[in-house]
Amino acid sequence: MTKTKIYTILLFMVLGLQYSYSQNYKFKTSGFSVLEKKENGKWGKWSDLDLVNILVTLDTNKNRIVIYSQVIQLFEIIDYQATEENDTDIVYSFTCKDNNGDNCTLSIITRKKQDNRKQLYINYDDRIVVYNIFNM
Repeated sequence: MTKTKIYTILLFMVLGLQYSYSQNYKFKTSGFSVLEKKENGKWGKWSDLDLVNILVTLDTNKNRIVIYSQVIQLFEIIDYQATEENDTDIVYSFTCKDNNGDNCTLSIITRKKQDNRKQLYINYDDRIVVYNIFNM
């Protein structure tokens, strides 16, 4: 075989492997709530659950999470954290930067003892937003 053929085959193999590991996940939200830090540094109470029907996508090929709310929320994934699992939860976390360049952590949590209910948490230093989500 010539070197050109070998390089061509290797290129297609690399591109094929890269494509097979890239995935798109789509979720719908059913509600969201917000928790904010008070001026004294302590956490307040969760807001009442607001019912919302919003599309959320996790695109591992583009390394981003998008929440298609009235104002689109785009999160660039900086790091894929190790999956955590215990008796009650499976947690997939991502270190991200939002539209404004602010650092945050997004976590998709599956609640094992609640019929595998899923939630998306967006954690900032001063607030946490949670969305109840389900697979599409």
